[in-house]
Amino acid sequence: MVTGFLSNMIVKGGIAPVFDNPKDYGLDYEDVQFKTADGVNLKGWLIKGGTDKIIVQSHFGVQSSRSGYTPEGKGMVKMWKENISFLKHVKYLVDKGYSVLMYDFRSHGDSDPNTSGWCSWGPDEAQDVVAAVDYVANHPTYQNAQIGLLSICMGAAASTYAFGAGNLQKYNIKAMVAIQPMRYEDFMKSFGLPGFLNNWVNKENSKRVGFDMTAKSFKNDVPKIPVPTLVMQNDKDEFLTKESIDEYYNDLTVEKDMLWVSGIGTKRAAGYDYLTRNPEKVLYWFDKYMN
Repeated sequence: MVTGFLSNMIVKGGIAPVFDNPKDYGLDYEDVQFKTADGVNLKGWLIKGGTDKIIVQSHFGVQSSRSGYTPEGKGMVKMWKENISFLKHVKYLVDKGYSVLMYDFRSHGDSDPNTSGWCSWGPDEAQDVVAAVDYVANHPTYQNAQIGLLSICMGAAASTYAFGAGNLQKYNIKAMVAIQPMRYEDFMKSFGLPGFLNNWVNKENSKRVGFDMTAKSFKNDVPKIPVPTLVMQNDKDEFLTKESIDEYYNDLTVEKDMLWVSGIGTKRAAGYDYLTRNPEKVLYWFDKYMN
């Protein structure tokens, strides 16, 4: 009972509704859907800005959707006290001339469930990143556009796995921003469970997703990222394993920068909220390499 409850907190999607709408931000958009290589139907918004530059945003896992995070329906324990609305920073990017594809990962928002039924923390979701990039790369309006990746937490993991598998290199991707990338093993260590319970939960998670999650890591994929990458991280994040972030950054073999965000508290969600309120450095990075 306890093991199943804890496993649900870690790998059960479907608890993050799409709670915002681009029209409320004065944005021109269309509802879109596309399929992954393994047949999962994904849904999203194509927010219309310029036609020569487009950002593919991949959100964080379990408690998020394309629109961000809402505390509504999350029970007594909430990761943040108010909505984290990704459309805030997306509007900023659109106003600066970018189009943006915001989509729901499998088992999140309005997209179909994963083939396993569970959130895999990046390995399965890597196929979603590829499908999203392929969708914009073949869209009549954006076939010649430069592409940037705004990859948040699990989105950063999934993008890194996709680069590691060589599935993104053929596209015209010019830059990536990786917001608080986290390996599953680091989260489980930071989660603070007693050793025996941690083992039980890991076994349950692995059984559900269909592979040993403790043996899966994007560490070896980081050096295969071929585009300039900005890494952003809350320096007081309660789940931060600093050595892992330093390792991610140091393993990058491309032009790179590290932004440690200070003074925003200890909640992991503070880093996501910071993005919505302070998108200038994200814009700077994309502007630098997408021109």
